[in-house]
Amino acid sequence: MPPRNTSQRRAIRQAIEDADRPLDAHEVLAAADADGLGLATVYRTLKLGVEEGWLTPVELPNAPARYEMAGKQHHHHFECRSCQKVFEVYGCPGNLTPLIPKGFTLEDHEVILYGLCDQCG
Repeated sequence: MPPRNTSQRRAIRQAIEDADRPLDAHEVLAAADADGLGLATVYRTLKLGVEEGWLTPVELPNAPARYEMAGKQHHHHFECRSCQKVFEVYGCPGNLTPLIPKGFTLEDHEVILYGLCDQCG
């Protein structure tokens, strides 16, 4: 039996769809407009969204997991060192083959940029 599509789950999904950047659980809670919504429900819904394939976790070093809608084109991330918000960065440095050690096979990559966002800089 699939999980129920409650108003709280719809609000969580809407908050993520409306965001212009990946959100952590606390940011989802703040952005979702649903009565009685709690952090435990947000975490359960995020886990379920990943399992169902409509959410992708964004894992950055020393930071809580953030989530964005699945199916986006290849992109990277920028983390503000002041407010810790994470933003999507479209574009890629290109050919990474010269960086790969001899005999190694590159399967994927992630570029994370750090600095100050337009609000903090």
